[in-house]
Amino acid sequence: MNRLRVLEAIREGGRVSRSDVARATGLARSTVSTLVAELQEAQLVVERDEDRVVRRNGRPPSILTLNPSAGAVLGIQLDHPFVRVAVADLEHTILAEDSRAVNVDEEASVALDAAAELADEVLARAAVDRSRLLGAGVAVAGPIDRDSGRVATGVLPGWGEVEVEAELEARLGVPVHADNDANLGALAEAVLGAGRGARELAYVMLSSGVGCGLVLDGRLYRGAGGTAGEIGHVLVDEHGPLCRCGNRGCLETYAGGDALVELLRRSHGDDIDVERMVALAREGDPGCTRVIADGGRFIGQAVATLCNYLSLERIVVGGVVAAAGELLLGPLREAVRRFALPAAADRVEIVAGQLYGRAEMLGALVLVVGRSEEAFSGVLRTAVGR
Repeated sequence: MNRLRVLEAIREGGRVSRSDVARATGLARSTVSTLVAELQEAQLVVERDEDRVVRRNGRPPSILTLNPSAGAVLGIQLDHPFVRVAVADLEHTILAEDSRAVNVDEEASVALDAAAELADEVLARAAVDRSRLLGAGVAVAGPIDRDSGRVATGVLPGWGEVEVEAELEARLGVPVHADNDANLGALAEAVLGAGRGARELAYVMLSSGVGCGLVLDGRLYRGAGGTAGEIGHVLVDEHGPLCRCGNRGCLETYAGGDALVELLRRSHGDDIDVERMVALAREGDPGCTRVIADGGRFIGQAVATLCNYLSLERIVVGGVVAAAGELLLGPLREAVRRFALPAAADRVEIVAGQLYGRAEMLGALVLVVGRSEEAFSGVLRTAVGR
């Protein structure tokens, strides 16, 4: 039990000294030193010489971290048009990944089967034995009801009765933790990217649709039913286009990547997609530049309301459309300055995400590493022969 406590203290602290572990666990320093030596012998903990900081007496403390190769985790992204799966080590370094085109919205069982098949493929490609797997994190393109474990009604039509975690646990044989993709994008940017250091943060995800994840007082905020941050479905025009959620005139129908691309099909042909639209805009194409700027203004109005409600410190804009850079961010910032209270607009910083289209997948990996206590305990017991 004490060995597990020491391991958890190192996992939660990330990079800690033996003294840090002793304070976190309440164990004597001599006991910690003995247990750390055993964990090092089992190759679960390593020392990082490059991280040493010299103390006043001139003797640098030894910095301990988990051994990244002590286990592996799966990340699964269920987006509207595709399924993507990656396997990574405990420092979130992706070892292998693959994707498959699937109509995720309508075909839940097909998407889940594809995720399981891709998991087998990436594990084989990375030469990771299933015995090393601690669990899987899943980014779902819709809010997850925390009570039922199901996708909230009306967002993914084919998922109404599907318990995502239970279905994937049955297919993968490991613990599964699922959350909304924008929430996990917010988690990844807060831990690894442009949101580091901010305690009041919104991550606005612009890809095929529009999503938003919230970090309030330093913690991921999901709301009572898991639907907090769904700005893609705020009303723009009650007589506007029909949205996949069943309502009319949602923000997503005006500023989502798919909606912007649809405006360009007459002038740019049916084969244009979101990535191509962004690339052409960056090359100076006037039509693509215009629709992205218009989308930025619509998003900015919704973000302005969010700033008024929450007095946010930082807005991180990510997703595929965010690769347009200032072509998108300039109009978005202008709309926030126009529609938010001056005090809220002056305080908030609006920046591009640093993880680009990788945030949701990385967030799934961060989630599962942070919630793998039971599985990691099993790995520890096996490694140390207890």
